[in-house]
Amino acid sequence: MQLAAEPVGDAFHRLWAQARVTHLLDDSLAPDLAAAGSIVPAIVDRIVSLARYSERCGANAVLFTCSAFGTAIEEAKRSVGIPVLKPNEAMLEEALAAGSSVALLATFEPSIPSLKAELEQLASDRGIKLQLSARAVPAAIAALQQGRGAEHDRLIAAAAAEIGKCDALVLGQFSMARAATGIPVAPGRKVLTSPQSAVNRLKQIFGAP
Repeated sequence: MQLAAEPVGDAFHRLWAQARVTHLLDDSLAPDLAAAGSIVPAIVDRIVSLARYSERCGANAVLFTCSAFGTAIEEAKRSVGIPVLKPNEAMLEEALAAGSSVALLATFEPSIPSLKAELEQLASDRGIKLQLSARAVPAAIAALQQGRGAEHDRLIAAAAAEIGKCDALVLGQFSMARAATGIPVAPGRKVLTSPQSAVNRLKQIFGAP
């Protein structure tokens, strides 16, 4: 999504400025998914094509930035010979490392089923009895799309304040990272954002200092 480009660019600038970042955008994927209601074969083909195109252009890795396309991205991983990261996989692993109680906030509601499935599978693989809650804040992404960034951040902070005790609070969209600093501090709760976790994971993959 276009709204993800700035936060992931900021994360690379802060954490790995030496990396060369190129953005590929298919801005009709999210509305087409919402219209289809599920990840249909045509959407899988488009995600796979993006990964293959990136590899042909010389990319060393691909980071997808919309969390609603998990199963399609898994297919993309199998179709190329370079590392392909789902948007939130690094963040979700960090969340489970923090504890078994995880709260998920998302502004693009169709991403919630994919995120929940990923978390549940990761927890199952690790023998963790997951306690998971999820909440959508669609008004926040609508505000951001209309240029009202402060309202977006306020709505996310308000939703986070209403969440009960948990070990990790994960922000399900890259575009939500900008709101992280405004989320109220809660004892024992770790707030995680996709861009920072993903960039740190890529640095590990390539042995970057």
